[in-house]
Amino acid sequence: MDLMDEYRPGSRFAVWQELRRLGDRARDPRYLPEARAVCDEMARRARHNVELLVERLTGQGYAFHTNTDAYQPMVGFIPATPDAEDLVEWLDHQPFGPIPLTVSSWIRLVGDVWFVGTHPYWEQSDEADPLVIQLEGSHYADVSIRDHVADEYEEWRKWSAEEPREAREFILEVAPDRLTKANISGGAPYGFYLPDGCADGLFQAEADMPFVQYLNLVFANGGFPAASTGHWMLKRELAKGLLPL
Repeated sequence: MDLMDEYRPGSRFAVWQELRRLGDRARDPRYLPEARAVCDEMARRARHNVELLVERLTGQGYAFHTNTDAYQPMVGFIPATPDAEDLVEWLDHQPFGPIPLTVSSWIRLVGDVWFVGTHPYWEQSDEADPLVIQLEGSHYADVSIRDHVADEYEEWRKWSAEEPREAREFILEVAPDRLTKANISGGAPYGFYLPDGCADGLFQAEADMPFVQYLNLVFANGGFPAASTGHWMLKRELAKGLLPL
C-alpha cells in the first residue's frame, strides 16, 4: 500500500476509508508501517492547527480558563511530554487496550488541548463546545493520569459486572461534555471506546464518529464545532488556512 503517497496530495478521505476497511488488521506487519505513518502525519497536521488556533485566539484577547465560576487561567495547549511514548505503551497493554493508532499518534505528537474560555467579542464561546483533548493529563500536575485511568477502569469493571445488560464498552475519557465545558450541567464525558486496535478510533462526543472526522469538524469551525448564532465570521477567520486531516 502507498497510503502516504495518496494522503499527502489530498486523497485523505479515501485513505481513511481504506484504513477503516482494514479494521484491526491495520496492525498487521504488512500494513502497520503505512497505517502508523498516516496517523503520525495526521497528528502533525493537527498540532499545526492547534498551535495556530492558540496563536490566533491569544492575539484576539481570548482568555483560556477553567469551566467553573472561579475562571482560573488555563494553558490552551501543552505539547506532548517525554513520557508520551511510555504512556502509549502502558495504555496499549492495559486490560482495556489497545488504543487506536490515531490516539497513539495524538499522545506522542500533539499533547493536551483546552480551548474552554471567553472571547472578548463572544461571551458565549464556551457554549460552542470548544476543543478539549486531555490524554496525558498535563494540565493537572498533582494527578497521575495512569492512576486516574486505572481507577476509572476498575469502576467500570465493577459496574459492568453488576449491570451486565446496561454495560457498554469502556470509554477512555478525554474531555468534559459540551454542557460541562460551559459550566451549565454535567453529562457523559467525551472519550474513546476501548479496546480498539483499528487505525482510527470511535470517538464519543455529541454524536459518535471516527476521531479524525470529529477533528475535521472541529477545525472546520475554528475549534468551536457547535452552532453559534451570529459568530460564523469569527469562526471562519479562526479556521482560515487550517490543514484538513
